[in-house]
Amino acid sequence: MLTIAPPDPCLALYPSSTWVQFCERLEAVPHKDDRYRRAVRYLFAHTEEVGCDNQGRVVVPALLRSYAGIERQVVSVGLLTRIEIWAKERYAFQKPPEGDVPDFMGELGL
Repeated sequence: MLTIAPPDPCLALYPSSTWVQFCERLEAVPHKDDRYRRAVRYLFAHTEEVGCDNQGRVVVPALLRSYAGIERQVVSVGLLTRIEIWAKERYAFQKPPEGDVPDFMGELGL
């Protein structure tokens, strides 16, 4: 499943089993107020089941390309449960200051 990844201006690609778990967590939220419903509608309006073309490339629908600012080149970043897909230009602006990541990893004890 390919979806948006607020607050980041990128897309998130989930394997089916992980997406099912994500949906179960959404469904389990105890307070389904108006804010919850708006957020879920927005998320699912920007979610598509995707596949690969004959060359093994993920086909990104136009709406999602527009959301992420993807015109030509992308950067893919593997995370714990998903792959983020960034427009190359946007990802360049997401780099943390030198030392920020190592310092934070140290705080986590990693």
